[in-house]
Amino acid sequence: MTSSERPVTGEPAWADPVLVPGGPVVVRPLDLGAGARPGDRGQAAAVATRAFHHDPLFEHLEPRALERSRGLGWFWLACLEASGPRARCYGAWQGERLLGVSVWFPPGTYPLPLAGQARELLGGLRALWRRPPGLLDGLRYLLAIDRAHPKEELWYLFLLVVDPLVQRCGLGARLQAPGMAAADAEGLDCYLETQKAENLPYYRRFGYEVLEELRPAPSGPPMWTMRRPAGAAPRAS
Repeated sequence: MTSSERPVTGEPAWADPVLVPGGPVVVRPLDLGAGARPGDRGQAAAVATRAFHHDPLFEHLEPRALERSRGLGWFWLACLEASGPRARCYGAWQGERLLGVSVWFPPGTYPLPLAGQARELLGGLRALWRRPPGLLDGLRYLLAIDRAHPKEELWYLFLLVVDPLVQRCGLGARLQAPGMAAADAEGLDCYLETQKAENLPYYRRFGYEVLEELRPAPSGPPMWTMRRPAGAAPRAS
């Protein structure tokens, strides 16, 4: 069925099922705030932990695999708890199993209030307190992210993760789509950071371009900020 033959259901195109190993996956809004279902935040943090386990920044902050996995779980759970009330979140569900998450901050919702920032910092402290050099470098990255963040209104893609078992199946594009559509409808740009060089061509497919390369820690990996103009057309891969 072509896109022009898609039946009118009242649902946006990004909500159509995606076929991946194990069965179809559906993207839908995910409540990570006060109304979160029991276990949803834990599942989301677990997906982020698996997705970031071999990330160059987190490998730099904590080279030991077991400690890194444990710390990532604490860190992402704290971040999701802090962001949930203000963010627009979407989940990719295969039945009751969460396989992907996107967290968008609409205009006027970032930076977080001081209480949310404190919760994120406590999560980072819990994750890295046994490794002081990693904790210090982690703070350097957080400060660099804050300094580089644009001051004008835009849509901020804070988190995009897909379980490594089902990556490259199109779920990342579906999880980005609702935020990009909302930004385009408001005539606003989208913004993100990434610390993986291979992500740069991926995000360029959606209209993002690199703004700046950050090097917050002398021995740590670089980080790139990227921006997508409102209405940018997707590019062929």
